[in-house]
Amino acid sequence: MSTLIKNGKIVSHDNELTTVDVWIKDGKIHAIGEAFNEADFETVFDARGQLITPGLVDVHVHFREPGFTYKETIETGSKAAARGGFTTVCAMPNLNPVPDTVEKFEQVQAIIDKDAVVKVLQYAPITEELRSERLVDFAGLKKAGAFAYTNDGVGVQTAGAMYLAMKEAAKNNLAIVAHTEDESLLFDGVMHAGKRSEELGLPGIISATESSQIARDLLLAEETGVHYHVCHVSSKESVRVIREAKRAGIHVTCEVCPHHLVLVDEDIPEDNGYWKMNPPLRGNEDQKALIEGLLDGTIDCIATDHAPHSHEEKNQSFVDSPFGIVGSEYAFQMVYTHFVKTGIFTLEQVVDWMAIKPAEIFGLEVGRLTVGGPADLAIFDLDTEYVVDDHQFLSKSINTPFVGWKLYGDTILTLVDGEIAWKKAGE
Repeated sequence: MSTLIKNGKIVSHDNELTTVDVWIKDGKIHAIGEAFNEADFETVFDARGQLITPGLVDVHVHFREPGFTYKETIETGSKAAARGGFTTVCAMPNLNPVPDTVEKFEQVQAIIDKDAVVKVLQYAPITEELRSERLVDFAGLKKAGAFAYTNDGVGVQTAGAMYLAMKEAAKNNLAIVAHTEDESLLFDGVMHAGKRSEELGLPGIISATESSQIARDLLLAEETGVHYHVCHVSSKESVRVIREAKRAGIHVTCEVCPHHLVLVDEDIPEDNGYWKMNPPLRGNEDQKALIEGLLDGTIDCIATDHAPHSHEEKNQSFVDSPFGIVGSEYAFQMVYTHFVKTGIFTLEQVVDWMAIKPAEIFGLEVGRLTVGGPADLAIFDLDTEYVVDDHQFLSKSINTPFVGWKLYGDTILTLVDGEIAWKKAGE
C-alpha cells in the first residue's frame, strides 16, 4: 500500500515552513521530498499547504475502560485523540478493576488491541488498588506491556512506599510517573486557595499540596536513580523545585496541561463543576511560572490529562462534582492559538513539546517524521478559525469550559502507521 501526501508544509529547525511531499509505503515513511509521480501511488492526499507534523504524543489520558464506560471507552477515547492529531497516547490505570496484576493488565491490553484507533500505551499502577501500600509486581507488569508505573488520580502518601516503588521501577528501567498530592494538606479543598475561592465561598487547595510531595519525591529519586516524571505541574513552587533538581542532576521530567497555561482561577465565573480540575486552575504568578518553565526547559512537554466525566456528574457545584476536564480534541489548537499566534511560543517549540519531547523522554520510537519510521502524522489547518463544538466531540464526554471558544489549527487528517485514524469530513 503506497500513499502520497503532497503539498504539505513541515516546520524546520529555524522555524521556517518548508513545502514537502511525504511518500508512505507499508505503514512507514518511505521518503520525504518533492515532485513524486502521482501515478505511482494508490492514494494521493493533497494537503494544500497545510501543516504536517509528527503524530502528537500524549503521555497522560484517562480512557475509563473497564469500569466507567459511561464516561469513555478505549474506542471513543482513542478516536477523540485521533481527532486532536494524537497518534500515541498513554492511558492511566485508575480503572475498575485496577490493572494491578498481570491478568487484569492483560484484560485491558486485549481491549486496547481490539478497539483502539491510535497507539495506546497502558500504565501499570504503583500499588495495589492505587490506595494501598502493597507494591504491584513491577517485573511481571513490565513483561505484560506496562509503559510505566503511576497511581495517577491519587498521590502515593508515604515516603516509604514511594522509595520502595522507585527502587523497583529503577530495577526494571521504567519511570515512576507521579500525581503529587499530599492528602494531609487538602483540607477538603476543591479549587485553588486564593481570592477567587474566597469570593465563591469554596474551600481552597494550597499549592504546597502539590509541591511538597514533589520535593519529597525528588530527594527519593536522587537516592534511587529512577526516572521520575511529574504529572500536570501547576504551581510556581513546583516549577522552582523541579528546576533546582534538574540543576542538581536528578533524573526528573515533567508535563504541563494546556488548561493550566491558558486559564487561571480568576477566570472561573461561578460555582460550576465544569471548571473543577485536579490540580486546580491556579493564580497568575503560577501561570507565568509554567510558561517560563516551558521556555527554559524546566517543563519538558505538554500533556492533556484528558479526564472524561458525564454531564450529570459535572453539572453540579465544585463541592459535589468530580475533578477533571477533557482535552484531547483541541489541545494542539488551544496552544497554537493562544501562544504561537501571539508570538509567545514558536510552532517548532509546540511540535517539540507535543510530539518529539514526550517520545524522547520515555524512549518511544514515535514523535518524529523520519524516513524508515512509522507513518504516524497529523495535518492541521492553521489558517481557518473554527469553534469548539461539543456536539462534534468524538469523546463520550463534554466536560470542558472551552466549548464555544474560537481556535485555529483544526485537525484535517491523522494517520497511524499509514492508516487513516481521523479525517475531517469533506477533505
